[in-house]
Amino acid sequence: MPNTAPIKWAQRSDAVFLTISVVDLKDEKVTLSNDKLVFTGKSGNEDYACDITFFATCDAEKSSYKVLPRSVQLHVVKEKQEEEFWPRLLKDKNLEKNQVSIDWNKYVDEDEENEAEGFDLDGFGGEMAGAQQGVPPGIADTVGQMGGMEEMMKQMNSGGWNTGPPPGVDPSMMGGMPGMGGMPGMGGGMEGMAEMMAKMKTDLEGKKGGEAEEEPDSDDDDLPDLEES
Repeated sequence: MPNTAPIKWAQRSDAVFLTISVVDLKDEKVTLSNDKLVFTGKSGNEDYACDITFFATCDAEKSSYKVLPRSVQLHVVKEKQEEEFWPRLLKDKNLEKNQVSIDWNKYVDEDEENEAEGFDLDGFGGEMAGAQQGVPPGIADTVGQMGGMEEMMKQMNSGGWNTGPPPGVDPSMMGGMPGMGGMPGMGGGMEGMAEMMAKMKTDLEGKKGGEAEEEPDSDDDDLPDLEES
C-alpha cells in the first residue's frame, strides 16, 4: 500500500497551483485529465501516490508541470476562468481534509487577486496534452548549444523526456510526437533527430577545420618571371 502524497494548493481565477511534496523523488509518473490527477513515485524504498478528482474541470492540454528534487509542481489551468474561486480543490470534501493543505506562500484572497502577482512558471514545460510532460531538470540549461543538444537527444532516446517538444519549440513544428513528421528529415523520431544533430556538428567541425588548413595568399604570385640574361 503506497503512502499518500501530501498536496499543497493555491489558486487564481484562471488556474490552480499544486505542489506534491516528496523528498528525493524518482520514478515519478504524473497523469492529468480534465477532472483528475493521478501521481505515483518513489522516495528511497517508499512508494507514494495520489488519485484525486478536482472540484471543477480543468484544461489538461494547457496545463504543465515540473519535477524538483523535493517535489512536483503543477500549473493546472481551469476550464472556466471567469467564475468565482473554487471553494476547495477536491470534489470529495472529506478526502481534502486528510490530504490537502493551503499553500500560504502562494495564497491570495479572491478580493485581492488583481493586486497580487501571478504564479511563477519559470522552468515549466509546454502543454501537457493529457499526461506525463514537463521539463526534466538540467535540460533548459543545455538547449541552444550544440553539445547541449546532443545531451538532450541522449536523454530523449533513453526515456529521460517522456513527451512534448523541447522548451521554446513550437509544438506545431514537431509534427506530433514522437514521429515529428512536421520537420524535414525527422521521420525517424528521436533517433532521426539525434542523427541529424550529430551530422550538423560533424559538418560544422569539418568546415572549421577546412578553413584552418587554407594557406594564405602569397605576394610572390604577383611577381613577373625573371628573364634569363
